[in-house]
Amino acid sequence: MEEDFNQYMQLPIYKKAEEIYELVQQIANLIPEDNERLMSTKQFMLADAGVLSAKIAGAEAAGLFDIKMEAAAIIRKSAKDLMLHNHSLEAFGFKETSYYQLVRDQIEEFRLLFIDWVAGFDQWDYIIDRWGLFNPPGVGPFDQDPDDLIE
Repeated sequence: MEEDFNQYMQLPIYKKAEEIYELVQQIANLIPEDNERLMSTKQFMLADAGVLSAKIAGAEAAGLFDIKMEAAAIIRKSAKDLMLHNHSLEAFGFKETSYYQLVRDQIEEFRLLFIDWVAGFDQWDYIIDRWGLFNPPGVGPFDQDPDDLIE
């Protein structure tokens, strides 16, 4: 049972997310503790990097299309934010910003895995998202739920 529960850990996208977190952590360890702005940026970097693997695990456990798409949107935002943290590092005087290109390269590899991962979501495993954001193609927030027609 636990083996089935942890299958997400074998996904290439999950493994890449873990690599990104480890790399961000190594770079974050270089940030001097006496610079408050850099320390704040460090917290954002680590939080964004941590979101990637956590949301992949959650999406894989959820199964439903709308939940997976919601997680995918959060992952996308965190990954895009990670791409931009180097600007804050530069602005606040971090001396080792050249290392951050490694993170950006890893995010690009992650993006390609992400596209394939999202394409594999089962669009038929859904409940209607009444907010209208994460419905499969052809399903709207005001559609009648097919389960309501079953007597």
